[in-house]
Amino acid sequence: MKKILLVEDDPFLIDIYNTKLKETGFSVEIASNGEEVFSKTKERKFDLIVLDIVLPGMDGWEVLEKIKADPKNKSLKVIVLSNLGQKEEVNKGLKLGATKYLIKANYTPTQVVEEIKKIL
Repeated sequence: MKKILLVEDDPFLIDIYNTKLKETGFSVEIASNGEEVFSKTKERKFDLIVLDIVLPGMDGWEVLEKIKADPKNKSLKVIVLSNLGQKEEVNKGLKLGATKYLIKANYTPTQVVEEIKKIL
């Protein structure tokens, strides 16, 4: 079973994506801020991180940079799932090492799960 770390601070979206991913057969852990990401990635290994950019405290850009700078997590796949959809933001996410950048408004939760399945 593939393990996914869902990094999101909106309880409604956490519920939707957590449910969809579990229905599809993924094991899901939740982190609602950047600090939680690092405590969880120290504890266990994930196959993929679904990362929001707008988070309390440390934002998703900083989380992505730190993940990619850590030799242990360098090859970890990260999908950015954000409402920040400007071309510069998408390019920044990919440049920082995101495997894929999905704009929330352009994808239903089912389509997001399909994208995750393609990557894994």
